[in-house]
Amino acid sequence: MRLVTLLSAGLDSVVATTAASREHEIVLALTFDYGQHAGPREIAAAQQIAQALDIEHRVIALPWLAEITYTALVADEKQIPPADPQSLDDPQAAAAVTQAVWVPNRNGIFLNIAAGYGEALDCDGIVCGFNAEEAESFPDNSSGFIQAAERCFAYSTRHGLQVISPTVELTKPEIVKLSYEIGAPLHLIWSCYRGGDRHCWSCPSCVRLRRALESSGYWERWERERAAL
Repeated sequence: MRLVTLLSAGLDSVVATTAASREHEIVLALTFDYGQHAGPREIAAAQQIAQALDIEHRVIALPWLAEITYTALVADEKQIPPADPQSLDDPQAAAAVTQAVWVPNRNGIFLNIAAGYGEALDCDGIVCGFNAEEAESFPDNSSGFIQAAERCFAYSTRHGLQVISPTVELTKPEIVKLSYEIGAPLHLIWSCYRGGDRHCWSCPSCVRLRRALESSGYWERWERERAAL
């Protein structure tokens, strides 16, 4: 199959892209810049990851999405809620995080842009990094969303496009384990909501990543490989 992949440079997208590349031809990786604080770090990391996987990479600027996004990923006056491993599994805390970082129709927009590229490049599908852990709070990370998108593409593209997510049924620790099994360039990822020099380890995304690395037994290895960059 010929595929376009959504590559945010986070854990899920990197592992999903790597897994798909082992079985299919990925002709293009797309990274989106919608004014998010971590945008420059995500783009730089995605470029390195695409190069490591020998995939053409393109950055898509969406300044209009920044204009209608008032959540903490973009707006300077909004605060990203701090997190700890226990709060990640608390429904009330998870709902607060979802509200704080929600970007209007983000995954829907990204998938539709990728579908445009996919049809133009004579591709069969799109790769995305969804996961079972965050699907509980973010419905656009779920298998149901994938099925709905495919039904849409059956109408909006000439031949229909599949949406492939090798990680959609996996938790974060399971995705970390898979990454080392398939040789994903995990040391190159950027998962932090913030755009600092290093991962902050206090935002929800960082806390999920660290918990996954520690619980799967790969935290020290990841730190060593990261430090060697």
